[in-house]
Amino acid sequence: MKRVGSYLGDWWRLVRPYFRSEERWIAWSLLIGAIVLTLSAVAVDVAYNEWSRRFFDTFQNKDEPGFWREMINFTWIAALTIAFAIARGLVSPYLRLRWRRWLTGHYLAHWLDGRGYYRIELERKIDNADQRIAEDLNRLGLYTMQLLLGVIGATATLVSFLFILWQLSGSLSLAFVGIDATVPGYMVWVALIYAFVGTYLANLVGRRLIPLNFAQQALEADFRFSLVRVRENAEGIALYHGEPAEQHNLVERFQAVFMNGWRVLVTSLQLAFYQTGYAQIAIIFPYLVTGPRFFEGAITLGVMTQTAQAFGQVQTALSFFIDNYSTLAELRAVMDRLNGLQAAIDHRPATAIDVAAEQGRADVGADSLTLSLPNGQALLHDTTFVLPRGRSTLITGTSGSGKSTLFRALAGIWPFGAGHVRVPAGARVLFLPQKPYIPIGTLRDAIKYPDENSTASDAEIAAALEAARLGPFVGRLDEVAHWTYVLSGGEQQRLAVARALVFKPDWLFLDEATASLDEPTEAAIYGELKRRLPNTTLVSIGHRPSLRQWHDRQVELQRVPGQVGHLLEAKAAGPA
Repeated sequence: MKRVGSYLGDWWRLVRPYFRSEERWIAWSLLIGAIVLTLSAVAVDVAYNEWSRRFFDTFQNKDEPGFWREMINFTWIAALTIAFAIARGLVSPYLRLRWRRWLTGHYLAHWLDGRGYYRIELERKIDNADQRIAEDLNRLGLYTMQLLLGVIGATATLVSFLFILWQLSGSLSLAFVGIDATVPGYMVWVALIYAFVGTYLANLVGRRLIPLNFAQQALEADFRFSLVRVRENAEGIALYHGEPAEQHNLVERFQAVFMNGWRVLVTSLQLAFYQTGYAQIAIIFPYLVTGPRFFEGAITLGVMTQTAQAFGQVQTALSFFIDNYSTLAELRAVMDRLNGLQAAIDHRPATAIDVAAEQGRADVGADSLTLSLPNGQALLHDTTFVLPRGRSTLITGTSGSGKSTLFRALAGIWPFGAGHVRVPAGARVLFLPQKPYIPIGTLRDAIKYPDENSTASDAEIAAALEAARLGPFVGRLDEVAHWTYVLSGGEQQRLAVARALVFKPDWLFLDEATASLDEPTEAAIYGELKRRLPNTTLVSIGHRPSLRQWHDRQVELQRVPGQVGHLLEAKAAGPA
């Protein structure tokens, strides 16, 4: 019972938000409509059961006029059955579609808000958040509607046909076992015992499917992610001639998919074997029980047929969980994955870096800044520094010293640490990482990114491309492409520079943003930045000595691996 309560509690926490959202009125209307259609279908089944008794009695009584009359009655029952089926095929899927749309928007907003997606990738506490949003949200609505309407239909069917079965089955004398007593409505008790024993045994067979289905979804997502990684890094793999290693890795991942899939298959076959045998016995069982009474003349052919059908309906209703055990197991796995995603999104580090915009402030600075790696290793401790406005600053340091982590902290995206980062209120700030992000779309939109409200003209964009040494692309502004695959690494970095020239930030931070360029091109790019953005303060992270000439100030991050680092002032060569 505790396990059932936990199951329902987790399910309700995932389902409740939509039915309390701004779409709640249409959501509840569609849900009530789906329930009414389900109950209407049960009513039609009851009418069909009653019709069956009358119809087969016309054969026993050789009542030809009654036969044709019942054939006409059947057309009405069939028409209602078809109409309700079509209506259910519209209402329930439409509810699921709207529900999925709302859930996707809801989870995407929370995933992106507060950079939850970024923390998840840093902490690696869950796998494949994208797969959980794309697939598990769809399955949540699908399995919920399937099971909810199934339970409601099974309950209505059980109540309706238990009453019919009670009336039809009569009493059973226990004299044949030496007991002077009778059991009223004996077919009802037989159906209940048959179904409850079957449900208990199905649970013993099928409960192993829950962890297996959970693992299968995770393994499938891992395999798909590995395939995407090969596609996204095709050039690097080809240059390394890494095909054998990649094939080995992919085969290993698929082997895990295969082995777990085999375990799912074997367990599902065991459950299907039991379910099929259980269902086959249920077909003949009511005739075994009612046959002797028919041959004794105690009941008519129509009554025996109606009783068998009523028994079948009761048995099917009571066996709902047996027949849907696989779906219940899959829903449990879906809920676990969505709960894990929600927990990962909601998780916040115990300490955080406060990034605030201050009125009247001219400089960017940090007070009592502490930076740590996700594993808790400290990079900087209680550090205070200022980046003066109008003075370009070069930050240097050995590889792995934590320069890029400092860059992320200044950008306000690094979640591990404490202290304060202060920026001028209203300042336009742009950060260029070593590997720029370029969205799929037109080249014009790629250059304007992320400023959706940019009013930059095509002439300004063309000038920025020329300055970034990307003149041949000026005529391709309307071309839609996956520009990350079209442009080389150096061209991607120059596109990011063109983006900065169009954005015209007050503060421009560059983290190895020209590392893929040769020194003459890098010098030309910095010259264009200095000439075209005279009011922009540059803060660069880099290794090349040639960068010093473009900065007024140099700060070195000195850190020995495993220890806390320090920021030390150094003398730059001066501006060009």
